[in-house]
Amino acid sequence: MVQVRGCQCAFSPSGKSREAETKRINKELANIRSKFKGDKALDGYSKKKYVCKLLFIFLLGHDIDFGHMEAVNLLSSNRYTEKQIGYLFISVLVNSNSELIRLINTAIKNDLAGRNPTFMGLALHCIANVGSREMAEAFAGEIPRILVAGDTMDSVKQSAALCLLRLYRASPDLVPMGDWTSRVVHLINDQHLGVVTAATSLITTLAQKNPDEFKTAVSLAVSRLSRVVPSASTDLQDYTYYFVPAPWLSVKLLRLLQCYPPPEDPAVRGRLSECLETILNKAQEPPKSKKVQHSNAKNAVLFEGISLIIHHDSEPNLLVRACNQLGQFLQHRETNLRYLALESMCTLASSEFSHEAVKTHIDTVINALKTERDVSVRQRAVDLLYAMCDRSNAPQIVAEMLRYLETADYSIREEIVLKVAILAEKYAVDYAWYVDTILNLIRVAGDYVSEEVWYRVIQIVTNREDVQGYAAKTVFEALQAPACHENLVKVGGYILGEFGNLIAGDPRSSPLIQFHLLHSKFHLCSVPTRALLLSAYIKFVNLFPEVKGTIQDVLRSDSQLRNADVELQQRAVEYLRLSSVASTDILATVLEEMPPFPERESSILAKLKKKKGPGVVTDLEDTKRERSADVNGGPEPAPASSSAKSTPSPSADLLGLGATPHVPAGPPASSGGLLVDVFSDAPSAMATLAPGSEDNFARFVCKNNGVLFENQLLQIGLKSEFRQNLGRMFIFYGNKTSTQLLSFTPTLICSDELQTHLSLQTKPVDPTVHGGAQVQQVVNIECLAHFSEAPVLSIQFRYGGTFQNVSVKLPITLNKFFQPTEMASQDFFQRWKQLSNPQQEVQSIFRAKHLMDTEVTKAKIIGFGAALLEDVDPNPANFVGAGIIHAKASQIGCLLRLEPNPQAQMYRLTLRTSKEAVSQRLCALLAEQF
Repeated sequence: MVQVRGCQCAFSPSGKSREAETKRINKELANIRSKFKGDKALDGYSKKKYVCKLLFIFLLGHDIDFGHMEAVNLLSSNRYTEKQIGYLFISVLVNSNSELIRLINTAIKNDLAGRNPTFMGLALHCIANVGSREMAEAFAGEIPRILVAGDTMDSVKQSAALCLLRLYRASPDLVPMGDWTSRVVHLINDQHLGVVTAATSLITTLAQKNPDEFKTAVSLAVSRLSRVVPSASTDLQDYTYYFVPAPWLSVKLLRLLQCYPPPEDPAVRGRLSECLETILNKAQEPPKSKKVQHSNAKNAVLFEGISLIIHHDSEPNLLVRACNQLGQFLQHRETNLRYLALESMCTLASSEFSHEAVKTHIDTVINALKTERDVSVRQRAVDLLYAMCDRSNAPQIVAEMLRYLETADYSIREEIVLKVAILAEKYAVDYAWYVDTILNLIRVAGDYVSEEVWYRVIQIVTNREDVQGYAAKTVFEALQAPACHENLVKVGGYILGEFGNLIAGDPRSSPLIQFHLLHSKFHLCSVPTRALLLSAYIKFVNLFPEVKGTIQDVLRSDSQLRNADVELQQRAVEYLRLSSVASTDILATVLEEMPPFPERESSILAKLKKKKGPGVVTDLEDTKRERSADVNGGPEPAPASSSAKSTPSPSADLLGLGATPHVPAGPPASSGGLLVDVFSDAPSAMATLAPGSEDNFARFVCKNNGVLFENQLLQIGLKSEFRQNLGRMFIFYGNKTSTQLLSFTPTLICSDELQTHLSLQTKPVDPTVHGGAQVQQVVNIECLAHFSEAPVLSIQFRYGGTFQNVSVKLPITLNKFFQPTEMASQDFFQRWKQLSNPQQEVQSIFRAKHLMDTEVTKAKIIGFGAALLEDVDPNPANFVGAGIIHAKASQIGCLLRLEPNPQAQMYRLTLRTSKEAVSQRLCALLAEQF
């Protein structure tokens, strides 16, 4: 750019003032304007020189309102330098709505048709830089032909691929899919790595929108990756960056593979596993250079490889190795690496295969929470602690979060409060610990404890009789502190008003002392809290008649009856009148104890989802490898007028799985009801399943949580729980776009036969799913009799004015109702002999599809639902299991035996049950897992 450098010298004023520069530029603009208008015979060189000056003046920050036509004229020149300046000026200064676009398009067409590779490159660069809709309409059909033409030079192919990518991102509806799509995939095999890199970027973007059109790219990408990753830095000298061979190409290929599920072909899958193992192995090698560029390129490939391992979630060995590799970065001196390691481990923690491996780093993560200087890294550490939490480590993690909360940055305190509240509730085996934790949470960060948090603790205390006395005692003691947060006063007012009688027998917490303690906080509280305390006082009148006079005096005082706030005045007047005229029986009826709250999704969890958005949606933070029980409760306390319900016993089933789901005997309920008949208006024929849904369905046979389906618009996650013949499935629908999904209607489709064997009840979801939001649907399941089919989840919605339909098989399989049964060796073989009829046994001999690993096999059998019986089979290499299939109509015992042959890479699976159909179905399901 000699001309531009010359311009810099020409426009450098002797002084440094802005006025001098402006004066010099105005003088030059006047000169250029006179040249363009006066001299009609201006030659190409002079025109190029003046256009270049105009471009430089514009880059200095001055407006240019002429010279555009002269730049367009330069496009018709046969000289490269003149054409280059013309295209550069147009790319920078011409607006996409300019009237000159047609003239520019004509010049570009001439250059593309001329087949001069240099001029074609300039034209393609201009199209990509302008990227207007008019250009997309004009060239979207021509550029793909240039890209796949056999005589196109490599440099032009690169430019064409990137230009087409730019147009597709700007106007995807104008880029037609056609025969070229199958040919562009084969550019991954091109000898020129620059072409491969550009084509991979294009294919990745296209595959996200049209995965079926480009699914053949998977095997080609794996093949190319297997040639790049193991290469030495000397093999790809032109594309080696600081001793890392083609890092950008490797990253793009790995990203392309994340658009698809694991390859079905065992050979391709094996080759991909080898590539990923090589990437992990190279990460362990000593660095070949101390420069930061080397480590950046090396780690870029590593993290993208780990992302692919996490995406596939099918290779336990790779997942554990990836976790261990990330664990080494947790204490790395580079802040960015620590951040990325924590972020990736958050995702790994949701995998059943790597959850335990992630938990081994808990001490390191806690130390990072205490010592890390960067607030963003500390926030990721909190996210990881939340993701790795389960019943075994919940007290430790909650305690560490509470300690950190005292010094945490104000920007993340509310999020930490929500997470502590969720973990304390989710893993509360001892409800006294839960109450202590929430009260401590209010003490430490009361300003950040939202209404949802203290609503939730009230719901749980109300629904749990065994914790009500302890809660009343603990709240009473907490209120005795000189300074109490208002949220603690709210909790205390509600709990003492409902359950203060449980501690009134102690002289230290007599009714009068309770009242004086609450009323001492009255003048310090806001109006809503005062209103709640007045309600607590009238509850005391019913619970403790001996304090009736004292409370009436308070209600009768001028500060209450003549209060400026209408709400407080009305309550004081009504409560005083009620306490004066109502009989004891009427008071007991009107002021009876609040009924248990209905069981719904935790409002705290809903708020956290809304705050965090669907980062991952399936809700990775809510998806855990163990079947965790949530405590009862609803989103907020119900009003006193709520209809009473029976109080659950202390041993009540927390998940509600012990109760038989409601099965409507009559017609389906109207759309306004809580429950809808999932079989109403269901089409008789099964919907066409989405690509890859069969593979995802098979992955859920031995696990209950994870991502069932994902495309560029929607992500469907599952979390399910089963007990005997009952189950409950939580389906999470995540909108991955920034646009609303309208008329969102999920429907469960079952065949007539399946309806007689499986009962499903669900609640409708909001028909509008906002951009980046997530909605949840609960399905209650009851197994009536053994079955072979699976229901289909059909989702219909409108996106961008287009009707969309996604159908996937819902992983409700017979083995989900498998309850493990422990048996001694003698009992097992005695029962095995009893099931010796030919119709009771099903045997399958098949080749291993995955690596034959003992621990993985054990995990899959346990995940299948059977009890893994140790020291039963005479051959210690064999696996033996037992269990019972629970249905409403019957219970069917099942025995299984899996005999691996590592030398031949074969398995023999034998199942015996009292029903042939059950044996066949269980055998088919389990055989697919190995």
